[in-house]
Amino acid sequence: MSGFDPRRALSIARKEVRHVLRDPFTLALALGLPVLLVTFFGFAIDFDVKDIRLSVYDRDRTPASRGLAEAFSASGYFKLRPGAHPESVPRDLDAEEASAVLVIEPEFSKRIGLDRAQAQLLLDGADNTSAGTVLGYLAGIQSAAQKKLAPAPPPGGDRAGSMILKTRFLFNPELNTRWFTVPGLAVIVVGLLSIMLTALTVAREWENGSMELLLSTPVKPAEIVLGKLSPYVALVLAALLIVYLVARLLFRMPFAGSHPLFFGSSLLFLLACLSQGLLISVAVRQQQIAMQLSIVTGLLPSMLLSGFIFPVESMPAFFRYFTMILPPRWFLEVARGLFLKAMNVLELAGPLLALLLMDALLIAAATRRFKADLEP
Repeated sequence: MSGFDPRRALSIARKEVRHVLRDPFTLALALGLPVLLVTFFGFAIDFDVKDIRLSVYDRDRTPASRGLAEAFSASGYFKLRPGAHPESVPRDLDAEEASAVLVIEPEFSKRIGLDRAQAQLLLDGADNTSAGTVLGYLAGIQSAAQKKLAPAPPPGGDRAGSMILKTRFLFNPELNTRWFTVPGLAVIVVGLLSIMLTALTVAREWENGSMELLLSTPVKPAEIVLGKLSPYVALVLAALLIVYLVARLLFRMPFAGSHPLFFGSSLLFLLACLSQGLLISVAVRQQQIAMQLSIVTGLLPSMLLSGFIFPVESMPAFFRYFTMILPPRWFLEVARGLFLKAMNVLELAGPLLALLLMDALLIAAATRRFKADLEP
C-alpha cells in the first residue's frame, strides 16, 4: 500500500457521517442524553444539607435561650421543633424524630456575661457526611449568636477577650453546590458517551461484516482510525457546547477562564475517550461486550476516582497514582479551573500534557490493533 492518504481518511469519515445521519438514535443519544442527564442530576445532586430537623430542649426559657434557638432557625438550614422526650434527650435521635438535638442548660442567660454559658448540640453520627456538614454550619451560627447575645461593651471599650474572625470564600463565594457538581457531571456524562459511541458503532460494523469489507480495501490503519474518529469528535464537541450553554444559562454558572483554552482542552479529552471506545470495539468486536466494557471502564472509575465526588488528594497513595491513567481526572481539573478560577495554560500545563499523552497512547494502540487485523 502507498503512504498515508488524507483522501482515503476523508472518504471513511464521510461514510461514517452518513451512518450517523441515517441513525436518529445515535444523534439523539449524542446530543440529547448529555443535556438531559446534566440537567436532571444537576438539580438532583446537592451536597448542602438543608431542612435539618432540630429538637430544642430549652431548660432556661429566657429571651437569651430563645435567641440562641432563633440563630439556628435564621441560618436557613434547620427546622426547629420542641423536644419530644424530656426524660431522655437521645430518644429523639434513636427514634429518628430529629437529626440533631439542641440542649440549652439552666441559667444559660446568667452565664453569658461570664463566658460560662453552656448549650449542647447532639448529632446523629450514623451519616458522618451530613454530620460533618452540620458541624461546618456551627461556626457561622455561633458567631451570629455571640453577636446577638453577648453583652455590649462599656462606652469606649472593647468586649473582653473578643476576637473577630472574618472568612471570605474565593472562586465560589456562595458555596453553590451546583457550581461544583455541574462541570463534573458534564465531564462524566460526555466522557462516557464518547466511549460508548465509538465502541458500539464500530462493534456493530464488526458484527454486520462491513468492517471486514473495509479492511479488504487498500487502506492504512491510521486512515481508518482518523476517519472513524473525526465525525464523532465533531458530534461530541457539539454535545459539549450544548451542555456548556445549559450550565451557563440554566444553572447560572460563571466562566472565568479562556473559551479557546476550554474547547481546545475539551478536544484533547474527547479524543482520548473516543480512542478508548475505538480500542474497545477493535478488541472485542461485539456490541454487548463493548457496552459492558464501556460502562466498567468509563463510568465507575470516572465517577469514583476522578475527583468528582471524593478529592483525589484524600485517597490512599495507590489510588492517587491510579487516577493518573483516567482522562476525566485531568479534564475535571481543567473544567473547574476554567469555570471558577480563571486558570491559564501554564497553570493547566500538567493536566493538558497528561491528556495529550493519553491521546497518543490510545490512538497508537487502536492503530496497532487495526494493523494486526490487516496483516494476513
